[in-house]
Amino acid sequence: MPEFTSYPAGSPSWVDHAAKDVEVSNSFYSGLFGWKAEDQGEEMGHYTIFSKGGKTVAGNMAVMTDGQPSAWVTYVSVNDADATTDLAKKAGASVFVEPMDVADIGRMALFADPTGAAIGLWQAKTFHGAELANEPGSFVWNELNTREVPAAKAFYTEVFGWKPNDMDMGGMSYTEWRLGDKPVAGMQVMPEMVPAGVPAHWLVYFAVDDTDATVSKATNTGATTLVPPMDIPPGRFAVLSDADGAAFAVIKTRPMAT
Repeated sequence: MPEFTSYPAGSPSWVDHAAKDVEVSNSFYSGLFGWKAEDQGEEMGHYTIFSKGGKTVAGNMAVMTDGQPSAWVTYVSVNDADATTDLAKKAGASVFVEPMDVADIGRMALFADPTGAAIGLWQAKTFHGAELANEPGSFVWNELNTREVPAAKAFYTEVFGWKPNDMDMGGMSYTEWRLGDKPVAGMQVMPEMVPAGVPAHWLVYFAVDDTDATVSKATNTGATTLVPPMDIPPGRFAVLSDADGAAFAVIKTRPMAT
């Protein structure tokens, strides 16, 4: 079972959801992925921790301001949130949330890269991130969709030390981000079908046992299908929008060739 107790700096380690209606989204994702939702109390701003089999997998919280869109956010593990934020600013980021302590469990920051995609930082203290990942019911991949690939390549190489590895993915160009020799995330040009008003964004992929069945279940409980189930080299995937408008992807991955 893919369980984690720590993450190397530069690795996506956590995902959370900003909701207009926390109770509704807690119910939706608990039903869809078999998660248990636990309110962390007033001291933590009633942040919700989702778990599966007793292992943390994701978070949920209320949007901070009126008009803030509901969205999934990817957090990258770093050794020093302050230093990384300073580096990101110099590389062209726009900071939403300056580095701040989250009780005694870690330090976080949130900014938009120069192409407009929001991404978070997590400097772990006692909480290291998702204890379960890369298996059904947990996040398995994080992908930047942007209209400005060259600018994104320069930014993430500078801030996280990622190296872009361009690949042919079924006739389209796809960038695999590598940390050392390990793939940690992906990037693609924003698909033409996406409306011009949709900004660059990080899309979170959750692993599932059956993509078609998951899409059917999701749409029966309030989700909208943005990209119907289809086969791609890594597996069968689909993109959905929950009732709050937050986009996410699901994928039944293929076994890696040996």
